[in-house]
Amino acid sequence: MIDNPPTPVTTPLAIRDIPGGCTLPVRVHPGARRSAIDGIHDGALKVSLTTPPTDGRANQALVAFLAGELHIPRARVTLLTGGASRTKSLRIAGLTSAQLRAALSDNRATVAPPTTE
Repeated sequence: MIDNPPTPVTTPLAIRDIPGGCTLPVRVHPGARRSAIDGIHDGALKVSLTTPPTDGRANQALVAFLAGELHIPRARVTLLTGGASRTKSLRIAGLTSAQLRAALSDNRATVAPPTTE
């Protein structure tokens, strides 16, 4: 089986700057065959995780996975909303939205810049 890179998406990722960092909307697919960033889904970063969604283990895996992808300590990634949902909001401490977007782009995630209309 051939791994295909994420398909380019024109929908902007809805990252927001907040004091001390930024918020990142995430759409999680737990129980996947591999852990990976799979692009953007409705303005949220689409992340597949091998961990099943039981007892909050997928939430812990999400924090650890994104911290690893961004090369930051896990303590700087906090789950804000969506503990029991596939749609979540994370706080990334110490990074602006522009820095987060650049870090995700460096890790082969397909992240379009926000449009100004």
